[in-house]
Amino acid sequence: MAIHGAWILITMMSIWCVESKYMVYNTTSKTVPGKLNVHLVAHSHDDVGWLKTVDQYYVGSNNSIQGACVQNVLDSIVPALLADKNRKFIYAFFQRWWRDQSETIQKIVKQLINSGQLELINGGMCMHDEAAPHYIDMIDQTTLGHRFIKQEFNFTPRIGWQIDPFGHSAVQAYLLSAEVGFDSLFFSRIDYQDRAKRKNEKSLEVVWRGSKSLGSSAQIFAGVFPENYEPPSKFYYEVNDDSPIVQDDMELFDYNVPERVNEFVAAALSQANITRTNHVMWTMGTDFKYQYAQTWFRQMDKFIHYVNKDKRVHALYSTPSIYTNAKYATNEAWPLKTDDFFPYADHINAYWTGYFTSRPALKGYIRTMSGYYLAARQLEFFKGKSKAGPNTDYLGDALALAQHHDAVSGTSKQHVADDYAKRLSIGYEKAAKVVETVLASITRSSKNDSGSPVTNFQQAIASPNSDIWLQIFKNCLLLNISYCPASEVDLSNGKNLVVVVYNPLGWKRENVIRIPVIDENVNVKDHGGNKIKAQLLPLQNASLAIRKYYSTIYLGKSPSVTPKYWLAFSASAPPLGFNTYFISSGKREETTIATPSKNHVVISSKGKQKEVIKVGPGNLKLIYSTNQPKLVGYMSSRKMIKESVRQSYSFYSGNSDIQQASGAYIFRPNDTDSTKLGDGASFTVLRGPILDEVHQKISSWVYQITRVYKEKEYAEFEFTVGPIPIDDGIGKEVVTRISAPMKTNKTFYTDSNGRDFLKRIRDYRKDWTLDVNEPVAGNYYPINLGIYMKDDNKELSLLVDRSVGGASIKDGQLELMLHRSLLQDDGRGVTESLCETVCIQNECTGLTVVGKYYLRIDPLGEGAKWRRSFGQEIHSPFLLAFTEQEGDGWAKSHVSSFSWMDPFYVLPDNVAMITLEELNDGKVLVRFAHLYEVGEDKDLSVMASVQLKKVFAHKKINKVREMSLTANQGRAEMEKKRLVWKVEGSSKEAPKVVRGGAVDPATLVVQLAPMEIRTFLIDFD
Repeated sequence: MAIHGAWILITMMSIWCVESKYMVYNTTSKTVPGKLNVHLVAHSHDDVGWLKTVDQYYVGSNNSIQGACVQNVLDSIVPALLADKNRKFIYAFFQRWWRDQSETIQKIVKQLINSGQLELINGGMCMHDEAAPHYIDMIDQTTLGHRFIKQEFNFTPRIGWQIDPFGHSAVQAYLLSAEVGFDSLFFSRIDYQDRAKRKNEKSLEVVWRGSKSLGSSAQIFAGVFPENYEPPSKFYYEVNDDSPIVQDDMELFDYNVPERVNEFVAAALSQANITRTNHVMWTMGTDFKYQYAQTWFRQMDKFIHYVNKDKRVHALYSTPSIYTNAKYATNEAWPLKTDDFFPYADHINAYWTGYFTSRPALKGYIRTMSGYYLAARQLEFFKGKSKAGPNTDYLGDALALAQHHDAVSGTSKQHVADDYAKRLSIGYEKAAKVVETVLASITRSSKNDSGSPVTNFQQAIASPNSDIWLQIFKNCLLLNISYCPASEVDLSNGKNLVVVVYNPLGWKRENVIRIPVIDENVNVKDHGGNKIKAQLLPLQNASLAIRKYYSTIYLGKSPSVTPKYWLAFSASAPPLGFNTYFISSGKREETTIATPSKNHVVISSKGKQKEVIKVGPGNLKLIYSTNQPKLVGYMSSRKMIKESVRQSYSFYSGNSDIQQASGAYIFRPNDTDSTKLGDGASFTVLRGPILDEVHQKISSWVYQITRVYKEKEYAEFEFTVGPIPIDDGIGKEVVTRISAPMKTNKTFYTDSNGRDFLKRIRDYRKDWTLDVNEPVAGNYYPINLGIYMKDDNKELSLLVDRSVGGASIKDGQLELMLHRSLLQDDGRGVTESLCETVCIQNECTGLTVVGKYYLRIDPLGEGAKWRRSFGQEIHSPFLLAFTEQEGDGWAKSHVSSFSWMDPFYVLPDNVAMITLEELNDGKVLVRFAHLYEVGEDKDLSVMASVQLKKVFAHKKINKVREMSLTANQGRAEMEKKRLVWKVEGSSKEAPKVVRGGAVDPATLVVQLAPMEIRTFLIDFD
């Protein structure tokens, strides 16, 4: 045995003691005309939160969930690229890593970027979702990233890389790609039926015109990957991946170069058979890969070397920019794509339409913070941004992160969702200090500057005509659940409650605001000292129960004071300005005291006689049946509309099939029919001079308040849904429906990220013949602004306060999904059922969600005015600030009303200012958006003009420069570089799209064509 062992040792030594040799692989390669060129694009898809938080992903902690570390990826990439100048890598987010690096590493990385070895693509702070975000948030987060890249590297990303979002929007194509200055956009997730047809027709790559208003002027070359954003099968090379390596040492066993080259060529030819031109792209990477980059590059070096020696096809290290240039150089004509890529299904019975609604509380929080961030940046500009702080930057970063395709989408694990909310909360507090400081400063009159104490404001942000508030200072943390110590003060000692109402829109506006108060004997005065009409509405038990429970959860104790009423009054504010209101104690016998609401309880009558009651103090009336307490009609005397309307609540039972369950991503109901929730045995009507309310307890876990305002032509529905009962073992997806006897011919309209409205037809896809296997889920679409339907005479519109899913499953009917609680994971990686809870100590209950939607009916062709104007009010509500004042001396020491615009000027009705922000270099970023599409409204779908001198009446403009959408390059420079792609079947140039002209430096007037957004950097003296 000893001799045998010695023989083995000698044999092994002879094997290893061969002459040392170093193999040099020829990776020098460019595209070759006449050959199939395989572009190897090395990448790592690194989520900023999903199964782990963004911090855990970055440092590589919590690896029991997922072994992923972004630091390792980037630390590994730099030496791997330095080892061979031909190697290339693309990356999207690395701001945090960059700031951790030494000057030496930073210098090396800059050289890699300048040489093209490291290409920064997309360039935003995250790879945002495309269904749930609002377009303003998409612009903001991309701008933050592009600004960082420009400042640090003087680099302008030219490629859109949306490889993981679950469906793709028209706004992403024309606004966040073409208008950003991208040359192409690449993505992966489209419907499996659509993908199969496109493979057949070689139409995975298209020219995408996402906007019917901007047409060819905002088109983009778009490429869909054949399967996903991963390599072909058997070409994965992370440590421990099981794909065969290229074993090219003939002196070792398992030499396989011919086999591997053959497999490479076969995979390349297979992809070439579904791709136009002689260029195909291989995405060499996937989630959190290249943590040891050499394992990938070693194999790609070998493939390039041996495949090119084989000469059947040609392989090269590439980037999407190189690939795009190669495609453009072929002068090919490409198929035309319009509209969007929603909804998305990855196989039969698997529509990713549940996430349109998943985590509705987080979606609502993000949307509220979006409106607040817009207003806070305006106020920060008015006073001047402080580099030392406080400032709005943290909130901007938190909001940017929240647009990630596993954040606002609601598809992360619960602890990650909590992390997103925590970051928003911290950012909210920091931005609140900015707003507090600015308002305290700008409300002081000049005679108060000499030494009077600074006013201490406590603030709130209120939805239009709303009691849904979100506190941003410590004394009003829970306004959304009727908890606001700032307004719940004792005024019997002669103090006044001062309410400053700031309007972030460019138009004068008037809305009803509501604040909780403890005293019923109160007066309200405007900034001129005039007493105005006010109304008291008693806080109902349902609202008080939520207030007590959730304040205990968040504060750790029950509130010490319980308000009795909501005080409602109509407040107005000038554009980009504020008015001040004063609330004081009064006597019940005074005629100006707030009017208590009249209470009328309607109990279901089982008699045969059909009785109805009308609700609404103004032109709009909602009609309710008394024998079955429910909404039955809508009547507007001003619009001359009288329509039968029904509203109901129901739920779909979530499918728990192990093959495909309903979950965070997937909506798969057990049946096409939903289970209707009762209308309740009674309802309560509160009437008053400002508004009427209808309170309905639909079930033990669904409560609704419907409001009709005297001066408004819409109805507001506030829903409280939850905790959703799951003790019966059935997950539930809760919807509300509005129906009317309208012949809608399967057609309805939904918005794209709050911008364009797209036509939808039930059970139909324009690009392919749809095989209907999920008649409910397959007809759901994302809604950020609204959904509407129309017939030959009228339009019925619903607007929403957050992202939701919606559909028209039957003619004359619209439905919105409001909340969902499910018992199974849907098998898409999150490995957690969507069943949100809140806990007090160790006792947990299901999450309750409070939200709103709005209803209006208009004559045909007139609905756009409301959808567009009120949609802006929903996104950018009044910002309210509270303080107390002894006596009536406020007007003597403070400014009570002010506008930063010329007092005789407002923005046109079809234009909104969507950005006003002072940057760190002192320049001011300004964006104006035309709100209407071509042909959407007979009066407002026209060219509009904005007079910058009147918008900034209190400042002197020194210089104005028009920029790309994300302000990282001049607009004219971007247009010069734009690639003009040929479109299949088009023998002549596309019709020229009219846009706003250049800004005359003398007049400083900005023109905007329909759907145009124009971005400027302004220097002020």
